[in-house]
Amino acid sequence: MSNSINLQKLAELVGGKLAAGSAERLITGLNSITDAVEGEVTFLGNVRYLPALKTTRATAALVPDDQDISEAPPDLALIRVKNPTLAFSSVIRFFGPPSVAFVPGVHETAVVANDVLFDPQRVSIGPNAVIESGVVIGAGCAIHAGAFIGRGVKLGTDCVIHANAVIKDRCVLGNRVVLHSGSVIGSDGFGYELVKGRHQKIDQVGIVQIDDDVEIGSCTTIDRARFGRTWIGEGSKIDNLVQIGHNCVIGKHCIIVSQTGISGSTRLGNYVTMGGQVGVAGHLEIGDQVMFLAKSGVTKNVLQPGAYTGYPARPLMEGRKMLSLPARIPELIERVRELEKKLAALEGGATKE
Repeated sequence: MSNSINLQKLAELVGGKLAAGSAERLITGLNSITDAVEGEVTFLGNVRYLPALKTTRATAALVPDDQDISEAPPDLALIRVKNPTLAFSSVIRFFGPPSVAFVPGVHETAVVANDVLFDPQRVSIGPNAVIESGVVIGAGCAIHAGAFIGRGVKLGTDCVIHANAVIKDRCVLGNRVVLHSGSVIGSDGFGYELVKGRHQKIDQVGIVQIDDDVEIGSCTTIDRARFGRTWIGEGSKIDNLVQIGHNCVIGKHCIIVSQTGISGSTRLGNYVTMGGQVGVAGHLEIGDQVMFLAKSGVTKNVLQPGAYTGYPARPLMEGRKMLSLPARIPELIERVRELEKKLAALEGGATKE
């Protein structure tokens, strides 16, 4: 048993209150609400899992301080917190593997241009990383194995560039930016003109600017601007497998989920949320605090805050109604057939008379 903690200290760890259970009872691990067993702690992060809480085998659960948990098992210890999902992060850190220590220095196989500006005592550069001329690297940055940093790139402090991520020429990253493996920042925008039957490439000479505290998932691509900048605002979080086109502007603290595609020159406000597989046409304006549910298709400007769904995306209730209509087609076809039969019978009777 590597770690254990009693319920009272666990409640203190997560900033909660022990509402049921013995303060000295030991917790030795953590797990999901459905998989937890005796000695483990779990959490109720969504009311949809309330039925699962009734049958969980966990010893303890973090639950919302305003949620009725009267039907929980009698031997389940309850720790009430304001936000169980967030509080459970402290539990993960307590029981989880230790963080990998930051080890400054440049690996002997890394290729670093002579004029790169950085402090080797305050930066970590891993095996086979390539850092080209004119790059500036802030203190506390970790550049992992095989990463590529193109000419003239600027990294702020405490950035993490994971293995095989790519930042192409002249792009600018703020502080505490995280790029996961396989992401590509600053590939050419997708711009062509049809000339005499052939697609002629249009030069893409702008940059990508990524502001402080942005995290970008694996295999996400953000295209450089044709001119000017493609801009990702402070605190935004972008999932794996997202495509952001040239000259897009993503506002502050946005959430963009996997397989979303945003076409060029579209501008998002602040606190915009896009579910998985949302598709956004180009040159659109999306207002602050707009939420698109998964698989929405955005074809026109959406400026009013609120939730939208469907293709084309409509306000939530209207969109759900439109999405439900195709399921009624077989029923409607059958009704039309019955009406046609009745009409034919009436017309036949009228002809005989």
